[in-house]
Amino acid sequence: MSKKRVLVTGATGRTGLFVVKKLRQTSDKFEVFGFARDNEKVKELFGSTEGFFVGDITNKSSLEPALKGCDSLVIVTSSFPKMKAPAQEGQRPEFEFEPGGMPEEVDWIGQKNQIDLAKELGINKIVLVGSMGGTNREHPLNKMGNGNVLIWKRKAEEYLIDSGIDYTIIRAGGLINEPGGKRELIVGKNDTFLENPPNGIPTVIPREDVAELVVQALIESTAKNKAFDVISKPEDDSTANITKDFASLFGQTTPGL
Repeated sequence: MSKKRVLVTGATGRTGLFVVKKLRQTSDKFEVFGFARDNEKVKELFGSTEGFFVGDITNKSSLEPALKGCDSLVIVTSSFPKMKAPAQEGQRPEFEFEPGGMPEEVDWIGQKNQIDLAKELGINKIVLVGSMGGTNREHPLNKMGNGNVLIWKRKAEEYLIDSGIDYTIIRAGGLINEPGGKRELIVGKNDTFLENPPNGIPTVIPREDVAELVVQALIESTAKNKAFDVISKPEDDSTANITKDFASLFGQTTPGL
């Protein structure tokens, strides 16, 4: 069986890095390429620029050479707010986005460009890594830098679902830098975890576990046309069963938003 060619955008981000590395561990199944904005960052994180394309997702033409000939696309691109300056005592910190890095540009236009081009080129599958909170327009994250980040992310998710391309949308809880493969993952829908966390567990998930979900979404048929929220039980939870059966996990999810 021939390998499937996969492009990962946002490959030098904190989660994209894990996605690329995990996919490269399945070299019998996938031929993996990364897409990033900065060659130097690629060298710093991966030691080489081999297998990488450099461009800007807000410029559709710069995406085409990377996406041409691919079977699947993994979208891990995301806007990222930065603190303006350390907050004074008693004041809330203020955030801003870099020029060209507003959520409307990155999380909407940039993702729309990727989806449109994927459709034009006949890509078979898109896995999109998003965030929980998209049902709440008043979510605090939307107020950071006046970016409405979750609103724009949700709009891109809707656009993907309506595109006709097979999709898996992974709406992760709060991303933490803990080892993956050591927790039980729990899937849900419509931000119910944020309103009522099961047994009061923290609504977080290791980045490495999100990356594993991406890999499995490209393999398991039960992930086809599914969108879901996902968090993890704490590593020391005595009731937890470490998630290994991803076909079953995806089987608990449903299509559409």
